[in-house]
Formats: sequence, C-alpha cells, structure tokens
Amino acid sequence: MLGEEMNSFIKVWLAVFTSLCYCHAMGKMVPKGPKRLIFLLPIVCLFLYLPLNLYSPHLGGLTAFFIAWLGNFKLLLFAFDKGPLNTRISLPLFMALACLPIKIQQDPIKENPSSKSQGKSKEGTVKYVIKGLLLAIILWSYNFIEYIHPNIIKLLYALHIYFFLEIFLAIGAAMVRSFYGVELEPQFNEPFLLTSLQDFWGRRWNLMVASIMRPTVYEPTLRFSAAVIGRKWAPVPSVLSTFVVSSAMHELVFYYLRRVSPTGEVSWFFIFHGICLTLEIGLKKALSGKCRLRWIVTGPLTVGFVLGTGVWLFIPQFTRSKLDVIAFEEHAEIGALLKSSCEKVLNHIFYHL
Repeated sequence: MLGEEMNSFIKVWLAVFTSLCYCHAMGKMVPKGPKRLIFLLPIVCLFLYLPLNLYSPHLGGLTAFFIAWLGNFKLLLFAFDKGPLNTRISLPLFMALACLPIKIQQDPIKENPSSKSQGKSKEGTVKYVIKGLLLAIILWSYNFIEYIHPNIIKLLYALHIYFFLEIFLAIGAAMVRSFYGVELEPQFNEPFLLTSLQDFWGRRWNLMVASIMRPTVYEPTLRFSAAVIGRKWAPVPSVLSTFVVSSAMHELVFYYLRRVSPTGEVSWFFIFHGICLTLEIGLKKALSGKCRLRWIVTGPLTVGFVLGTGVWLFIPQFTRSKLDVIAFEEHAEIGALLKSSCEKVLNHIFYHL
C-alpha cells in the first residue's frame, strides 16, 4: 500500500513541476492580466485534481495544502504580477516558491548579518529540539490512548498537528534556504505567546497562509468595504470574508483527506473565530486604547479559547472520519519499513566484516 502511494506521490509531483515550468514560461510570454489568467486557469484546475490521486493523510494532506490551496492562490496572484511569484527569479526558485509554503524575506537585517544569523540559528535549533521532544512524548503517549480521557486525546491531537507542521515546514524551509541562499520568513512565530486573537491569526499562526490570504481576499475586500462603509470599519467585513474563504479551503483539504462530505464543523470553527476577531477589532476601535489588559490576562484566556474551540469544532473531524486511526497505521507501516531497512543494512555490514 505504501509503495503504491509513493508511486502516485512521485507522479503527482512530477506533474506539478512540469506544470510550474509551463506557468513560468507563460509568465514571460503573456502579459499580466486576464489574458495570463486564462492561460493559467488549466493549471489551477489541474492542481485541484491532483490531490485526489493520493490517499495518505500525510502525503495527500500536505500536497492538497501546498498546491490546491497555497499554490493556486499564488498562481492567481501571479496572473496579475502580484504575490511572491515573478518571472525575474530563476525557474527552480519559482517552482519552490509556488509549491511550498515559503516566502522570501524582503528586508533582511543587514547589520552584522553573520553574528545575528548564527545567534538566531542556535536559538532556533534549541527551540526545534524541544518541540521535537514534545512531539515524541505525544507520540509515545498514544500507546496508552485507551486510558486517556477523550478530550485530553483531542488536545494531544491539536498539539500534535501544531508541532508536526512547525517542524516539517521548518525543515523544508531550511533546505530551500541552504540550497538557494535566500533568507525566508518564518512560518510560525511562537503561537503560545499570543496576546489576542488578532495577534494569533495575523502575526503568529501559519504565517504563510496569512501572507497569501491578505492580497487575495483581505485587501480586495478592504478596498471595496472602505468605499462603502469608510476606512475605519472596513477591516471588519474584510476579516470576516478572509475567515469564510479560509473555512472553505480547510473543508476542501479535509475532503481530500477522506473523500467524505463536509460536516460544517471546520467551517464553523473558522467562521466563529472570524466573528470573534471582528468583535475584538471593533471593541479596540471603539475604546481607542483607553482600556488595555495585560498579557498575563489576555494570553492565557486566548490560548484557552483557541484550544477549547479547536477541541470542540476542529479536531472532531479527525476522529469522526478515522483520520487518526489511518495516520497511526501509516506511522506503524513506516516504522516497520525503516526497521526492516536498518536490519538489512546492518546484516549487510556484518556479513562483509
């Protein structure tokens, strides 16, 4: 099963790379605007189709997130010469930026770059080692899952998703950074240090999604809303519209994972957060900084709200569709394959000693 899935995975990504070569060429030959969009739309449709060829929660889920969501949104921006993609960069870098959740840092710090980058590298390594150990502890705790309360299991799943995403995306970004020699923006910014919902969604959680949703959904809606209701309150419908689109894309990714009709819980998670965030923004504007609570109050309250609503609305989609069971089976299959490979290598070494 795993071998067949890997073959499908390779075929899918060969199709992705070939399609991005076409997009890069079209960008050079076709001027920006509706005409370029017409030439790119077949690739957008192809990227929506390709994840349907994968059934692995890990391979299929990440592929859907990378190309059906982020990749397509980047191509739509590229049609109008906006976003991270352009024809001035090399084809390999164009392909990496198009199909991976990465973004080149526009204004890297130039003062003492070597010392600062070394300091950041050491600090980042320690953080990822700690997070890797915490992820390992969570995986180990699944051995006792029958003794753990269901709500605690859901909380562990939420932490599992966060640690897995941050570590996996950081490894990918490090490889791109070393290969191309470019400085990349971080994908996460210590979400547990959040001060508010606005801080969490705008400056800490999954920043690559925020950087793509901003020019594709938030800013166009903001310009329209400003013309209708004025600049002061324009962010309110813009934020809500962004969360509605995000909810639809998350439902699409879940469909790719299990091929089951959406239940609406994932949508309600993001719509509910969008409503709460718009209320928070409106309250801040109404008070105009007159009443500001300290982090010691807002931080724990917001962390509790995010985790609580996640356990209530987001995580049940994993358990109801048996995604967790399939993921565990996949982990066991990968572990058995690695164990078998290591045994073969060791036997080969000892045989020739």
